[in-house]
Amino acid sequence: METRSLGTTGPRVSALGLGCMGMSALYGDADRAESVATIHAALEAGVTLLDTGDFYGMGHNEMLIGEALRSAPAARRERALTSVKFGALRGPDGSWSGYDGRPAAVRNFAAYSLQRLGVDHIDVYRVARVDPDVPIEETVGAIAELVEKGHVRHIGLSEVGAETVRRAAATAPIADLQIEYSLISRGIEDEILPAVRELGIGVTAYGVLSRGLISGHFARDRTLAANDFRAMSPRFQGDNLRHNLDLVEALRATARNKGVTVAQCAIAWVLSRGEDIVPLVGARRRDRLTEALGALDVTLDAADLAAIEEAVPAGAAAGDRYPAAQMAHLDSER
Repeated sequence: METRSLGTTGPRVSALGLGCMGMSALYGDADRAESVATIHAALEAGVTLLDTGDFYGMGHNEMLIGEALRSAPAARRERALTSVKFGALRGPDGSWSGYDGRPAAVRNFAAYSLQRLGVDHIDVYRVARVDPDVPIEETVGAIAELVEKGHVRHIGLSEVGAETVRRAAATAPIADLQIEYSLISRGIEDEILPAVRELGIGVTAYGVLSRGLISGHFARDRTLAANDFRAMSPRFQGDNLRHNLDLVEALRATARNKGVTVAQCAIAWVLSRGEDIVPLVGARRRDRLTEALGALDVTLDAADLAAIEEAVPAGAAAGDRYPAAQMAHLDSER
């Protein structure tokens, strides 16, 4: 397995990480046994970075990862690195009620995550969204205290803009920024990506298949379950969906000429953006994981990249990344 570094201060990890959110929440029902088997298959293939959030299924996802780690061979378990987001506030009905980045909350969230994961430290810890009522320096400073005490190894960020990245990096060493980056979500290229590269901060890119939209597997007539986030996502609605799937068909023709799948083409494109970028693939099943890992064998030359850019030009997607209420929480979009 190829490896990449999470910035100049972070760990070396597998070139692809496994995003585990969909195994517990937001994409409809999932199969627990298949989820655990998929994590095991990822570890067997050399994937070392497992990404989660303490609010995915209100702790369910961390407990699922903990179960998978406990039942994995010791050598693979010891190589696994956990990347955890915290701070989102949920209600018993699954509702969202903001973010908490206060130092006392940081310590509290970490204590629960360590217990649910069944580990003695978290490898990369990050607030999921900036708490508008708490300076980023205070939140990052609290994580730095956890690093000093050995409960956390590295500090990460999530969905923050260039100015916030600079303020955080002036407070403590930052390993990586986790942010959406794909063929149809390229907003970081203007200011955020140059800033993190200047500061020696890596990128863990989520949404590389745009929640399955550009995977090549999303059918135009698919009906989404009520508990599937995409049922409310602007890019999956009406004319937006039709337009975006037309882009996928253009990409499919390019992928076919290359002899790869649409998903592999899209993942390989993110991999090609730089050695400082680690894509997270949200596979919930072993067959999807196998397909995603195949992207590591795809080499895109200048002609391939030009064809991909022609099929899916920057800014070509229709619809925002999130519904308006959630877009308002994104420091990266300000």
